[in-house]
Parts: sequence; structure tokens; C-alpha cells
Amino acid sequence: MKQQSIITFSSWRFYLVGFVILAIVAGLVVRIIELAVTERHFLQGQGDARSLRVLNESAFRGMITDRNGYPLAISASVFSIWINPEEFVINPSSLNNLATLLGMKSKDIQMMLERNKTRKREFVYLKRQIPPPVAKQIKSLKIPGVYLQQDYKRFYPEGEVAGHVIGFTNIDDQGQEGLELAYNDWLSGVSGKRMVIKDRTGRVVDNLRELKEEKPGHDLVLSINRQIQYLAYRELLDAVKKNLAPSGSAVVLDIKTGEILAMVNQPSFNPNNMRGQKKDNFRNRAVTDIFEPGSTMKTFSMATALESGKYTPETMVDTTPGWIHVGNHTIHDEHLKGLISLTQILQFSSNVGMTKVILTLPPDRLWNLLHRIGFGEVTEAGFPGEQAGKLVNRPVWKPLALATLSFGYGISVTALQLAHAYATIANDGIKVPLSLIRVENPPVGVRVVDEKIAHQMLEMLQSVLQKGGTGQAARVPGYTVAGKTGTAWISVNKSYQKHRYTSSFVGIAPATHPRLVVAVVIHDPQGKQFYGGDVSGPAFQKIMEGSLRFLNIPPDAPVSQ
Repeated sequence: MKQQSIITFSSWRFYLVGFVILAIVAGLVVRIIELAVTERHFLQGQGDARSLRVLNESAFRGMITDRNGYPLAISASVFSIWINPEEFVINPSSLNNLATLLGMKSKDIQMMLERNKTRKREFVYLKRQIPPPVAKQIKSLKIPGVYLQQDYKRFYPEGEVAGHVIGFTNIDDQGQEGLELAYNDWLSGVSGKRMVIKDRTGRVVDNLRELKEEKPGHDLVLSINRQIQYLAYRELLDAVKKNLAPSGSAVVLDIKTGEILAMVNQPSFNPNNMRGQKKDNFRNRAVTDIFEPGSTMKTFSMATALESGKYTPETMVDTTPGWIHVGNHTIHDEHLKGLISLTQILQFSSNVGMTKVILTLPPDRLWNLLHRIGFGEVTEAGFPGEQAGKLVNRPVWKPLALATLSFGYGISVTALQLAHAYATIANDGIKVPLSLIRVENPPVGVRVVDEKIAHQMLEMLQSVLQKGGTGQAARVPGYTVAGKTGTAWISVNKSYQKHRYTSSFVGIAPATHPRLVVAVVIHDPQGKQFYGGDVSGPAFQKIMEGSLRFLNIPPDAPVSQ
């Protein structure tokens, strides 16, 4: 009886164990089926979320070059260091090494980690635009949760020489100023995306597919001539320093094509190192700053007189006694010249003579010519932030307003507008659009001044550089030059300031077969000189002379002349 009880107990235990095993197996089978069928999509999504990643591929930004292919803006490969706070293991030794390589403090990195880990972020930049050698050292540390991302950084070989024209990009390689901003879409390209599989350490173990093809940006070929740009920058800087001026601008134009061969300003900035730079220095003053041009406007006033048919270059005007009353205002000449011709009015820059001539003409004639030639409107150069200047069309012209307009007051222009206007006179009276991009085919212009009058003006403007003229310091050995000086009081709060001037010179060479226009504008010189011919004339002479030689333009006059 006792033996039967033992056998019965053993059988019961055997069946119990067998049942438990079968139940476990059945449960496993049911769970496997459930995982493989019912929850398959959910589990696959969870797995993918931990191993599949979409990587952004930065597009290579297009290069900017001068007209001859010399690089003015190029992109260099750099790296951004980022972390996944959830994966980053804080190891004092690793943290110190990382901080040293990044030039950061360990405590700052730790605070950043803790802050973003609380927010459950998986992507946090530590530092961007790291040079490749440093990035390689960081990678060799093999710190879990620390990753590298390839980016590009802009480099500007010409630095501050071309800074105002080229501009600069931000840390995301997007244009912020200058042509980098104006042509940002053209230069940027399209970033790509690809799906990859990463292991638990963050290494890419397989490329699955390309989600979006990366397309590099386009290159941009400018009209700028690097040699002339540097020459203009150097001479403008020298002129600003010598004359103790706070700022200045210079522009060099190709008369036939409308191409801007050089455009420089002082003060400038270095786009390769933006730290500590004054934002005021970012302005391309040649297109953003407006000023009253003074006697450089007499060129167009004289063209208006010739256009009327009442005057010729030889017509005589009596400027005695050297002043004239217009309304309640007295207009003076610097020196008494007496009876002089229209050509001599330009040569000696006579305000009295110009006033007497312009007041004999219908009031709207001068405004119409200035408007046709482009004053009061932005040029077609397409530079961001360009100003149109001011050219007011009055319903009723008072004699004083008309008189002062004739010698450059009551109108505001930019240095680029002024150069463009003189290029139109030099181009037989045909205005062609300006361009900062290299022109392959000469553009078709619009005639705004009669060809005969344009030729007469070129001849008259040559007298300014001859003996007794106000622009003798601007002579270029071996070349005939036509040009005009300008000296205008600076207005502050609607009041003209004594001993503060804008001094300018705009010239054309060779005058017999015009190819180049150079405009030099110096603001508020505080040295011994302040007349446009003395302040801006020497800088013009050096810029024009060097530019003519760089372009191999043959001389058209004896060197002695």
C-alpha cells in the first residue's frame, strides 16, 4: 500500500512538470506568433528608431571668382561636433580631453549635457566649424555619444580688399551681406539626405538609400578685376589716411560693357575674422551712402546748356564781380575770373558762371537730363541695400533751388551713380546697365544724351586737367583725361557745416577713345587740403594709371603732356 502511494505521487509530479513545460512552450509559441505577426510593425519601427538614421549632407557652396578665374570666395571642409545626451557617458578624463580640444570648459559641457538630457534631446551641437585635424583627434577619443558632422566654411583669399563686394556667410553657410547674399540661392545648392544603419556606438554600418540627392551650388564669375580691385583699395586707403578722413569710396567702370572692375571703401572689414568687427564697417558705402556731389554736377548742367541750342563751348559769360545774388542768397566763386567761356566755367569750376547759364533755361530742362541719365534711381548692378539717392522734381522751381542744383546741391547721389553718369557721357551719350557679373556680350544701351553733345563734353572736361584747371593733380602721364572735381559742404541736421566737405574727382581715360571711368570720393577730410582736385585727384591718378596698364590700353598722348 505504501509503495502504491509513492508511485501515484511520482506520476502526479511527472505530469505536473510536463504540463508546466508544455505551458511554457505553448506560451513561447504564442508569443513568437504574436511578435512575428501581431506586433511585427511596431517592433520593426522600434528597432529602426534605434538603428536607422537620416543623415544630412551639406551642399558644397559655389565658388566666387574674379573675371579671370581667381578665387574670391571658396568653401573649405570643416566639422561640427554634436552629442546625444542620452548616449554620452560622463567620464572625467574623456570630458577633460574633449574640452581641451574644443577650447571649452568641462563644466560648461557638463551643464549643457544635463540641461539637454532633462529635455530628452538627442541632438545638441557642442561646437561648429572645427578644423579637420582637431576633428580627427576628437574622433580618436571614441567617446560614446559624441559625433562628427561634415560642414563647409567660407574662406575669402582677398580678405578686406574685396570684403564689401563679396560679403560673407553665417555659420550655416548662408549669405548675409554683399554678393553672398544677393546670389545666395545660386551659390547654395541643395543639401542631400540619405538613410543609414548605425550600430550602438553610432558608427554607420550600412547605407540603405539616398532620400534626396545633394546638388552643389553654382560658381559665380564677377566683373571685378582682382588686380584693379587691390590697386583701388590700396590707393583709397592711402588717400583716406593722408587726408585724415573717416571714410571714402572708389569705383572703376568699363565704359563699353558697364562692368564694375573695382569697388572699394574705407573703412573696410575682414570677412575671414568677424570677431570684434564693427557692423558699421560692413556697409558698401559706394552704393549705400548718399551725398551732395558739388561741382561734379556741373558736367550735366553744362550738357543741359548745350542741349538747349542756346550755347556752345565757346559762348562767353561774364562772371564779374565774382558773386551773384539769387533771391536772398549770394553765390560766390573762389577766384574772380571775369569774362570766360563755357569751357572755362568747367575748367575753373565757376559757380557764378554756371548759375548765370542755367537760370536762362526752362526750369525743368536740368531735372529732365539728370533723370534720364539715372540720378534718383538705383542702378541695375543688383547690389543689396543700394540707395537711389534723391532727385526732387519740384512743381515750381525757385531760382535759388535751380541755381544750387546746377552746381551739385539739393541732389544726393552714390559714388556708383556718379561713376555711371560719367560713363554715359563717355559712351557717346548711351547709358548701358551696370553689372557686377562678368559680361560675355556687350549690352544694348539707351541713348540719353545726343552724341555730338557727349563729344563736346569730353573735350570741355579735358580743360579741367590743363593749366589753371582745378584737376591738374589728376593728370595721367601718356593719356588724355577728361574729368571734374567736386567739393561740397556736408549737411548735418539741415545745416551746412563749415570746414567739413565731401571731396571728389571723377575722370575718363583715354579721353580720345574712352575705356575707363574712375570715381574717388573722400568724406570729411581733416588734413590741410579739402578741394576735390587736391584730395581725390592724386588717388584718381594712381588708380587710373595702374588700371590702364593692367588692361594694356595704349597711351594716346605724349608722356610729357
